[in-house]
Amino acid sequence: MGCVVTLGEIMLRLATPRRARFQQAMPGGMDVTFAGAEASIAASFSYLGGTSRFVSALPTHAVADACLADLRGLGVDVSHMVRSDVGRLGVYYLESGANQRPGQVIYDRENSTISLLPPEAYPWESAFQDADWLVLSGITPAISRQAAEVGRRAIAEARSRGVRVALDMNYRAKLWKWEASMSARQLAIQVMRQWLPEVQLFICGIEDLVEILDEDSPKETVDLNFALIENIRKSFPGLESLALSRRGAGSASQQTYGGTFCDLRLAKIWHAPVEEGRPGFYSITEMVDRLGAGDAFTAGLLFALSHPELSEGQTALSFATAAGCLAHSIEGDFNYSTREEIERLMNEGSSGRVQR
Repeated sequence: MGCVVTLGEIMLRLATPRRARFQQAMPGGMDVTFAGAEASIAASFSYLGGTSRFVSALPTHAVADACLADLRGLGVDVSHMVRSDVGRLGVYYLESGANQRPGQVIYDRENSTISLLPPEAYPWESAFQDADWLVLSGITPAISRQAAEVGRRAIAEARSRGVRVALDMNYRAKLWKWEASMSARQLAIQVMRQWLPEVQLFICGIEDLVEILDEDSPKETVDLNFALIENIRKSFPGLESLALSRRGAGSASQQTYGGTFCDLRLAKIWHAPVEEGRPGFYSITEMVDRLGAGDAFTAGLLFALSHPELSEGQTALSFATAAGCLAHSIEGDFNYSTREEIERLMNEGSSGRVQR
């Protein structure tokens, strides 16, 4: 029920084991997995039982073959991948934080294959066959001017076929470097403004919305309100809905997590979880891995919206937020949480007891 096509970069993720510092782990062993926002969304959507297709460009060597085998094993359709002798496989290094020590990410993605190939290299016609959604994140246009062109072309190809577009802001300040005359944030906001007229679902933070709309309100005090919703509707009349994850950081090990969903056509807002009729939070008291939680939220939301029994606004958001919450308990970027586990959390809560 519903086919999601995601477009973006997939990389090697090299993480220090047991929250070690880089200098403690190297030389020595690193935990190796595959990662990338759009690949993570495809993997999570497929793991829930949906149909997903991942489109990217990879070099022609055995490590990239292993990457595709990993996705294929999760049920992701990778038959529309572009393989090329141009470029390389991107890498990111992760040092997980603990308590008051924040985590660190080091990117090594320059000249990756997807950052170099032109839009004409991709099989758009077959990639969008029977598709319901195209999913992009702000990470793809951040890596290079060429990748931004690929993303723009993907949106045009999708819309010409009646495929809806979901866009996750996913701002990464370290990546937006390809326009020297602009700061990373300015460049990201400019590209989002260019893409949003063709987008139906936008996943972002409240501060992203304020900047995109060029609002004067202090970003740290703004909440999603009806005046802001009306401004969004006037600025981007094709946009149908907004989704925001809400995070409170007590430390790298303990955080709170919640979500907000807005139907712009109905001017209606939902929050999850709900505590005594008010917006609440899941309390995450022992962080395993927070990377990929936003992707799990996006995948969960799209999965819910694609299934009639889950598609009502409050239900869809509750499912997405529970998916994002559970992702914090799983090592790696991909969310290996089942639909049953997510529905149990959203409907019953969980004490973390062993299921016997």
